Amino acid sequence: MATLSFRNVKKTYAGNVPVIHGIDMDVKDGEFIVIVGPSGCGKSTLMRMVAGLETVTGGEILIEDKVVNNLEPAERDIAMVFQNYALYPHMTVFENMAYGLKIRKFSKDEIKKRVDAAAQILELGHLLDRRPRALSGGQRQRVAMGRAIVREPKVFLFDEPLSNLDAKLRVAMRLEIMKLHRRLGTTSLYVTHDQVEAMTLAHRMIVMYQGVPEQIGTPMEVFEKPASTFVAGFIGSPPMNLMEVNVAGDGTVQSLDGISLDISPLEVPSQVRGHKIIMGMRPEHMLLNTQGVPAEVEMVETLGSEQLVHCRCGKATLVVRCTTRQLSESSAKVGTRVNVGSDGRHPLHWFEPDTGRRVQGL
Repeated sequence: MATLSFRNVKKTYAGNVPVIHGIDMDVKDGEFIVIVGPSGCGKSTLMRMVAGLETVTGGEILIEDKVVNNLEPAERDIAMVFQNYALYPHMTVFENMAYGLKIRKFSKDEIKKRVDAAAQILELGHLLDRRPRALSGGQRQRVAMGRAIVREPKVFLFDEPLSNLDAKLRVAMRLEIMKLHRRLGTTSLYVTHDQVEAMTLAHRMIVMYQGVPEQIGTPMEVFEKPASTFVAGFIGSPPMNLMEVNVAGDGTVQSLDGISLDISPLEVPSQVRGHKIIMGMRPEHMLLNTQGVPAEVEMVETLGSEQLVHCRCGKATLVVRCTTRQLSESSAKVGTRVNVGSDGRHPLHWFEPDTGRRVQGL
């Protein structure tokens, strides 16, 4: 196992096109870090720089306090699991897992010992004689992970390893990866565009947007105190409700359409009074028929035990997550008028309208 550090790491392509704008971070020994963001944000590029598959334009990447910028991939003591399983179709499971050790001239006894140990961890022992075509998608992904495990690397790199799996299998494989990390304790870097994977797997996460780390923190830090409107809108399902409002000096709040909002001045901090601001509320932290925003119900999504109530207040749209019982008690139906607002247990969120950054100190 090893530590991993980024020192103002940057990446620029030909024509001075910046892709990574500078990342500073220390990954602890045994920590599981998830890099999450939309397509094109630079997360896979950052992963590939750690692997040595992309050159580093600026800054330094350190593995176990050793700068690896100019080292070949084979010299970095890392193992990578790709979105594509990349298994050799003509080889058995055992041969696929053993191949990397074989070309490194490991002895047959050592190869068998490592492959058997990895197969036991991943429950592949009964499949060692099969070829990839006789395996399911989840089994193939476990073989790909087994091929990485036998290397006993300092750092594991996972590049969207579950993207090719169906929804049910993704859930099962997330649990497998969590159990695997608890058992091995190897420092890991995991790339995904799926915020559910990020929230469930990460010790800490890097939320990337247009080559910039918008926020680095634990999943609950990012969820409860998003650093920007992008993070607020990306992390959470459904995402945070964001509404531009005008706040008077006495704490009264109006929408930009001039609609008065029934929000207690006690919920409005002094830093935002007298300003145009973006107000945020999590759907799961809101109630129907309570002090807050007057709105009209446009749609109700049924999710079994929960409902998503889509409302409109002027030009703003709001979503409230509630139980079936709460919806029934509120008598909210499509076309009815309701008041939606904070549940009183969770504070409102406030962001600068120009930069999208969280208001300092809140």
